[in-house]
Amino acid sequence: MAAKKKSAKDGKKVIAENRKARYAYFIDEVFEAGLLLTGSEVKSLRNGIANIAESYASGEGGELYLINSNIPEYLQANRFNHHPRRPRKLLMHRKEINKLGAAVQRGGFTLVPLRLYFNEKGRVKIELGLARGKKLHDKRQTEKDRSWQRDKARLMRERG
Repeated sequence: MAAKKKSAKDGKKVIAENRKARYAYFIDEVFEAGLLLTGSEVKSLRNGIANIAESYASGEGGELYLINSNIPEYLQANRFNHHPRRPRKLLMHRKEINKLGAAVQRGGFTLVPLRLYFNEKGRVKIELGLARGKKLHDKRQTEKDRSWQRDKARLMRERG
């Protein structure tokens, strides 16, 4: 069994995190959604292996799907295995789906996955961010701010 990845303070076992999302996008709102998974996908996630770095959520026919996420095959599943990059249905309330669909269509927003984790009950959940893309100068400003915060913390530690 793989080593347990970092755990948040609220009892969530994080499987995968999209760290590039906060660098490349302004995150306006965060939503939690469930995932419709097969048994071999859940077993593979329990091993702590998944990748959501290049994935996004898309609405089709009044439903949301997670596109291009990679959950590798579970070796012991043999012929009952799943396809690693198949679209996975997101489970949300109808009101939330309609709100997200409207924001994506009218405002130039996109739905970016931020974290994939097991909640307290052991169910797989995903955090989706309603995001706007950053321009190059915004990304540079973010880098400057992070650098300044690092330097400021270092100076404060030196002074005591």
